Amino acid sequence: MASIGIVACCYSRQVVTSCSKAVIDVTSDLDFIRVDSEAFAACPDDSIDYAVMENTSDAIVVPMDAGWNDIGSWSSLWDVSEKDTNGNAVLGDVILHDAKNSYIRSDNKLVAAVGVNNLVVVSTKDALLVAHKERVQDAKRIAEKLREDGRSESELHREVYRPWGKYDSIDNGHRYQVKRITVKPGAKLSVQMHHHRAEHWVVVSGLAKVTNGDETFLLSENQSTYIPVGAVHALENPGKLPLEIIEIQSGSYLGEDDIVRFEDLYGRLPE
Repeated sequence: MASIGIVACCYSRQVVTSCSKAVIDVTSDLDFIRVDSEAFAACPDDSIDYAVMENTSDAIVVPMDAGWNDIGSWSSLWDVSEKDTNGNAVLGDVILHDAKNSYIRSDNKLVAAVGVNNLVVVSTKDALLVAHKERVQDAKRIAEKLREDGRSESELHREVYRPWGKYDSIDNGHRYQVKRITVKPGAKLSVQMHHHRAEHWVVVSGLAKVTNGDETFLLSENQSTYIPVGAVHALENPGKLPLEIIEIQSGSYLGEDDIVRFEDLYGRLPE
C-alpha cells in the first residue's frame, strides 16, 4: 500500500498548497467571497480517480452501502431523481412522447422529446446540451473546445450576479443590448459613466432612485429615463421590494469593461 500512500500524499499536498494560497488574501463584496484566482487556478483539476486510483496497483476496494451519491454528472442526477413510469426524470416545461430512461430538464423554454432513449437533455439560458447518458461526461470536451476557440460561453453567462443583485442579458445584436436588471432592497449600483454607450431605463416593478447627471429623482412602474453617453449616473433601490428595470443599451461598444466607477458601496475597482 506504500505506492498509493505516496501518490495520494503528493496529490493532496498540491491541492492543499494551492487552496491555502488562494484564501490568504480573500476579498468580500456582501454575499460573495473572492479568492485569489491565479492561486486557485494552479490547483490540480484531476479527480482522485485519475490522480490516485489509476496510478497504483496496490489499492483495495471495500464495498459499502452508505446512501451516498457523488452526483458528479447529469447521469448521476438521473440516478437519484424521481422517475415516471418510463424511467424518465423530468424537470421544467417538458413534453414527452415515447421517451424512455432519460434525464430532461428545461430552465427557460418548452422542450419536447419524441422517441428518445437513454439521453440527457438540459436546456438553460446559456446553452442546450444533448448527450447519451453513457457519454455525458464527455461534455467537458465541449467546454475545452469553447475555451480553445475563444468562445464567450466559456467564461460568460447570460444571467450574472452582482453584490447589488443580478442582470439577465435577454437580447443583443449590432449596436444594442437589452438587460433585465434586478436590484435588491437598499442596494445601489456604482456611480459610473460610459464612453461608448447610452442607456434607456424602464421600471418594470419597484421604486428606483436615479442619478442622471446633475439630477436625482424617483421613478416608479412604467416610468423611464435616458442616460446619454458620458453622463455620470447611478441606480438605487430605496424601497422594501426588489426593483426590476429593463435597460436598453445602444452604442459602438457594449462591453462590461466600458465602465468608469467614481463611487462604489462594495469597494470594487474601476473596470
